[in-house]
Amino acid sequence: MKAELLKALQGSRAVMLRKLAGLSEYDRRRPLTPTGTNLLGLVKHLAGMEYGYLGEAFGRPPIERPSWFRDDPSTEIDMWATPDESSEYVVNVYRQACAHADRTVNERDLDSPAHVAHWAEGHQETTLGVLLIRMVNETAQHAGHADIIRELIDDDPSWRDRRRTIQQAADVYR
Repeated sequence: MKAELLKALQGSRAVMLRKLAGLSEYDRRRPLTPTGTNLLGLVKHLAGMEYGYLGEAFGRPPIERPSWFRDDPSTEIDMWATPDESSEYVVNVYRQACAHADRTVNERDLDSPAHVAHWAEGHQETTLGVLLIRMVNETAQHAGHADIIRELIDDDPSWRDRRRTIQQAADVYR
């Protein structure tokens, strides 16, 4: 079970990184939804989650703290990259966070205890299994967001006719 969960997590991580392939620094960063969602921000966010849930929750903080980490997690800038945070930096942090998380997973059992400090009091104690499932879900969810963002960036002409057909079907209900 643990091996399958880790394999699923690793697959979604790979999808996240593939979504950055072939894009300019600008396209990796530009906000393409009303909330500002962007590809590099998603990767940055997931790096923090990997370090938090599959590192710090087990007493294993990052060896080198990412530039956006703050003592108060609510003040972190983790859904977009600042101009001084290059794609190379964010991707390297993500890779390091994933390797750090994989070591945690490989060294512990699914029922190994964990403590998530930012969860509500009385609900901070959990297990590796719960956190691993959370990370599989979170990473897959953001990989789905990345698929949509990448479609908006690529704007493949072959999709225009399809979109027009779908729009016409929706317009019937206007």
